[in-house]
Amino acid sequence: MLGSDILVQMLSDYGVDTMFGVPGDTNVPLYTALARAEGKIRHVMARDERSAGYMADAYARISNKVGIFEAPSGAGAMYSLPPLAESNASSVPVILFTIDIPLYGEGRGMLTELDNVSIFDPITKASIQVKSPTKLPEIIRRAFRIATTGKPGAVHVIIPEDMLAADIDLDTVSLHVEETCGRFPAIPTVAPPSELKKILDLVSAAKRPLIVAGGGVNRSAAQKELTELAEQMNIPVVNTITGQAAINDNHPLAIGVIGDNGYHPHANRALEEADLVIYLGSKIGSVVTIGYSFPSVNPDRKVVQVDIDSEVLANNTQNVLSIAGDVRLVLIELARLDETDAAKNTPWVEELNGWRKEFWKNAEPLFHVKSLPLRPEPIVRALNERITAPVNILSDAGTPTPYMTRFLRLGDSQSRFIIPRAFGGLGYAIPAVVGAWKAEPHKRPIGMFGDGSLGMTVGELETLARLNCPAILLHFNNACFGWIKGLHRLDGSGNNDCFSVDFNVTKGKELAEAFGIQAYRVTTVEELEVALDKAFALDGPTFIDIIVESLADRVPPVFSWLRKRGENPLDLESKDVGYDHRVD
Repeated sequence: MLGSDILVQMLSDYGVDTMFGVPGDTNVPLYTALARAEGKIRHVMARDERSAGYMADAYARISNKVGIFEAPSGAGAMYSLPPLAESNASSVPVILFTIDIPLYGEGRGMLTELDNVSIFDPITKASIQVKSPTKLPEIIRRAFRIATTGKPGAVHVIIPEDMLAADIDLDTVSLHVEETCGRFPAIPTVAPPSELKKILDLVSAAKRPLIVAGGGVNRSAAQKELTELAEQMNIPVVNTITGQAAINDNHPLAIGVIGDNGYHPHANRALEEADLVIYLGSKIGSVVTIGYSFPSVNPDRKVVQVDIDSEVLANNTQNVLSIAGDVRLVLIELARLDETDAAKNTPWVEELNGWRKEFWKNAEPLFHVKSLPLRPEPIVRALNERITAPVNILSDAGTPTPYMTRFLRLGDSQSRFIIPRAFGGLGYAIPAVVGAWKAEPHKRPIGMFGDGSLGMTVGELETLARLNCPAILLHFNNACFGWIKGLHRLDGSGNNDCFSVDFNVTKGKELAEAFGIQAYRVTTVEELEVALDKAFALDGPTFIDIIVESLADRVPPVFSWLRKRGENPLDLESKDVGYDHRVD
């Protein structure tokens, strides 16, 4: 068989049904093999390699399968760096196949020659070059095994073009696949019962226990097990941003989001007052800890950390117990061993729900403010009211993050809310809705992004139109890099002193229409509601261009920003604290 046909066959045998990528000079043999395979693997052509990577990232997060994307040599490989770094740091299993220049061209000044092994090595779990045609099957197996075992992550495989064109004697290779490595977590591990019983002993002794659900709960597909254990033990749950959707937002044990960006004050206060905190699948990084300053130092608060990556255990906290293991298996075993008194936690749960109820009561007036330009709170309310079936929501890390993280309510256990948090790069949401849709075509993908992000991936609007992807795109249009402009003002710059953060107003409606997408321009709440109703009724892509206030106009619900202005971000009584103070 040709090397290119071996690659396609093995990917198919691993359960790969979708590949994202961009055509180039060197990957023609791969495309020819995909065409010969007659639909075994559908290829989604993106308009930029970075976008193809974000598609693969979203596909993997939602499907629990390995996300696959490919790129040609040279610039194509370099454009693939940002998404691969995000996937790896976010523990998302993605494999990039770079189809490189032929081996005979190495060191001879061939066009697009790069040392791709070295370039990608710092941002992946492994960066491997195929140097012999007979090594191709072995390296494919290794890539899947590395991506899905232990802490999931990204793998880069460089295949010189002549490896794909080589005629390989099947008597000299094995094309077998390891089926367990087609999904993640593959080969999960769990700590011994004697260690897990120590967690139960700590829970029994605690008066105010609290579970923190991190992104590892979602990576481990442990949402059901988390909810069942929380109910069984009657322990309240807070979540990090990447842990959102780990438990139904309306569940009486789901207290809210902790940390800095888009936090719930009652959730952070729960963390501050807990006497036992059990972190599940969280590296307890800078956002969760608000720059490693929260919660306050308290020798009476005991910390337990469970993570599949032993390197993060006790890295940022003084743990009384560190458990290395897959979160889902740990939760299953804890439920089996549990004999704790669930009733003793009822007063603590009731107190937290009282705080939560007070927060939402005080937030209610914000949802009905009709001042112009539109505030984000009415936008979230209008969206909440129209999500009546499971959806996949993909958001950029800019303008939508603090308000959606705080106010979005997902009332079912099947919806997902995903924000790339490892590096916070803009340009994620538009391509990510394609990956989400290919992973779960029965769920409506919703993308949220600012105009800064739109400018980075505008070409993918053509991809959505070409595929007729039924995404609802919400464009937060405020003619600036709002988050950065807010930081400028927070650091003391006045209205006229913010440097190099503003740009011309984008005509988002006309732009989307130019790519063949149904679009609406929205300036009022009434126009927004009409546009959303029409969008949910359509089968194809819809672009809603929302003229919205800048993050720089008011202090968003960001703990560190409020604290810097002398506010008390944990104040549960003020109707304004955390979301209604002018920046300037």
